[in-house]
Amino acid sequence: MRRRSEQGQVTVLIVGFAVFLAIAVAVVVDATAAYLQRQGLSTLADGAALHGADLGATGVDIYHGGVPEGRLEVTAAQAAAAVRDYLRDVGAHQRYPGLRHSVSVDPRTDRVTVRLTAPLELPLTFPGSPDRPSVGATGSAVSGVDGP
Repeated sequence: MRRRSEQGQVTVLIVGFAVFLAIAVAVVVDATAAYLQRQGLSTLADGAALHGADLGATGVDIYHGGVPEGRLEVTAAQAAAAVRDYLRDVGAHQRYPGLRHSVSVDPRTDRVTVRLTAPLELPLTFPGSPDRPSVGATGSAVSGVDGP
């Protein structure tokens, strides 16, 4: 009776584990890159919303110039212009090439909401990953006068 040779079967197992490990590393690295970019966009969206609510309500920086008397009314045009200026001043488009933004103002609450999306550059790619992934974040703010 001849015994079958099991030579080479360990090689298949090692290659399989190596492929699995490489895919797992790529997923973790790409997920970390996406998370970090989303955190950066979230911070940027919050700053843009604060700036939009601030300048959209008064036309001036209330953190330095004080709040005027009466109700602050945010106009969509002023808020959008303030957000555009903020993104330009902080170099958002250089940091996130392809950055897109949208600004909305809720007329009932004067809440400024800024939505940012940017293409995601994945450090590692593997079969089945998206061709052009993007990541987004939203920030919102209200400037108001708290009265006695």
